[in-house]
Amino acid sequence: MKYIITLMGLFSFLNVHAQIERVEPPFWWEGMQHSQIQVLLYGKNISKYKVESDLPITNVLKTENPNYLFVTIETKDKKAGNYHISLLDKSKKVGNIRYELKTRREGSAYRKSFDSSDVVYLIMPDRFANGKKDNDAFSTLTDKLNREAADGRHGGDIQGIINHLDYIQSLGATAIWSTPLCEDNEPQHSYHTYAQTDVYKIDPRYGTNEEYVQLSKALHKRGMKLIKDYVTNHWGSQHWIVKDLPCYDWLHQFPGYGQSTFRMSTQMDSNASEWDKKYCEKGWFARSMPDLNQANPLVLNYLTQNAIWWIEYADLDGLRVDTYSYNDKEGIAKWTKAITDEYPHFNIMGEVWMNQSAQVSYWQKDSPISAIQSYNTYLPTVMDFPLFNAIGEAFRITPSWDKGMMQLYDSFANDFLYKDINNLLIFAENHDTSRLNHIYPKMEDYKLIITLLATARGIPQLYYGSEIAMAGDKSKGDGDIRQDFPGGWQGDTRNAFTATGRTSVQKDYYDFTSKLFNWRKDKAVIHYGKTKQYLPENEMYVYFRYNDTETVMVVLNNSEKPQTLQLNRFAESLAGFLRGKDVVSGKEIVLGDTLEIGGKTSFIIEMNGK
Repeated sequence: MKYIITLMGLFSFLNVHAQIERVEPPFWWEGMQHSQIQVLLYGKNISKYKVESDLPITNVLKTENPNYLFVTIETKDKKAGNYHISLLDKSKKVGNIRYELKTRREGSAYRKSFDSSDVVYLIMPDRFANGKKDNDAFSTLTDKLNREAADGRHGGDIQGIINHLDYIQSLGATAIWSTPLCEDNEPQHSYHTYAQTDVYKIDPRYGTNEEYVQLSKALHKRGMKLIKDYVTNHWGSQHWIVKDLPCYDWLHQFPGYGQSTFRMSTQMDSNASEWDKKYCEKGWFARSMPDLNQANPLVLNYLTQNAIWWIEYADLDGLRVDTYSYNDKEGIAKWTKAITDEYPHFNIMGEVWMNQSAQVSYWQKDSPISAIQSYNTYLPTVMDFPLFNAIGEAFRITPSWDKGMMQLYDSFANDFLYKDINNLLIFAENHDTSRLNHIYPKMEDYKLIITLLATARGIPQLYYGSEIAMAGDKSKGDGDIRQDFPGGWQGDTRNAFTATGRTSVQKDYYDFTSKLFNWRKDKAVIHYGKTKQYLPENEMYVYFRYNDTETVMVVLNNSEKPQTLQLNRFAESLAGFLRGKDVVSGKEIVLGDTLEIGGKTSFIIEMNGK
């Protein structure tokens, strides 16, 4: 069934004596736990009208802005079909909206989400591939195509992603996380799409709502998953609601703009001043990103319904929430719980960019840390920024008592702080950081880090292009870390999406990455197994992943020199194993008294004989 949401299509449902310009959400589904829907109606001076419906109306709310009506309807026990919401001037009907309840997909509530069995491939769609040139620019959208500008629109789109699903799947990725795709009509730098201006509409330069559904279906046919990047904290300054606010406190006002301090530790600091807490959480990221007030029930309900709408409409497999910890704490917890109440097995990953494990843990569901303050976010997955920080230094810094491989060890030593270590996103880079291959330009370091990501607990994430040695320096600007994937545009001199189009260096990077992540796909011992780690010696870090039936030994030699491991130290983990097979080289390994390993080399040894 096609759901194409356009303004013209919406007007076809109206008898427009009363000019109703917006209806959100535009439709709903039967059989939803979230059965009471607060329908936003927008039009000039429509608050003067009375509202009637053949669906039960439980509340009609008017705000200080006469252009809004918030009409709460009850859909419980109502069958799929077309209903009506009417506006009356006294007894005269002046507007009639057809409001549809759609048939819900079978089993929708219990959909399987992404988890630690997945490998997440992060894409910036504007920079990945241009599948349709005819959607590169629109007269109604301000920021025009300019591939020569590092921060301009380059033309990548949803069709470009669909066209290259073979490539992504062959890499070993099982889920795609795309940065936001909803409309961003800011006048410049709109390609990142984090300053959204219509959250019920895919940006036309990426495609249509229907094309987004097609992407979801194409992934599901392959057994792959789609994760939507959702922004609860802020919208763009050109969002249609921001330009005509329903109420003053829809946004955090100072009045108007107030800059965030970005000091997130104030959100759990029992000693923090109210001033500092306010300017962190309520401050704006930028003038172009007004800060939403999740403590306002209208805002919170709008965001909740919108997220559920997208999950149901596009058959999503997960959400990644931008700047999760910058939201109103109570509001974002209610938002998260409402979604996971509707979808009990649904995974939501929150960006909590903090550097200490205890502070990151605070934001995970059922955290033992936040329990100290009787707070629960209900957020299943957090991003492991402490491990990201360790990876960024450990393989290049001069080793010392607590530097080098010890940084990895110490990061994992903090696992006791987390409620669920399998629900940690592990990564070495993303769209906001310097690229891995800039920090570590040598392939030998890249291989050590990919070995770690492919075998450590948690959900590994790979940033598009790293697997073909793409590099980028954050200090040169965001455009440098978000370059175009070679081969994604007609006329590119090289097409790295194909084996024949890759350079020898690109081939080596791709082949290594693909080998490890494809091996990982069916390894339950890596997905859900336990970890035992051993203190690094001479920059050699050894850990084991194990369960009742499998054992995998991982060795990272970060030293430039070949080294010899004395295996008696690992007897409790080797447990009588006499041999194994190294996934990296494919060679059989005899486990005697010692194990020789080359400099800057890794082993992933699957134990297979006692």
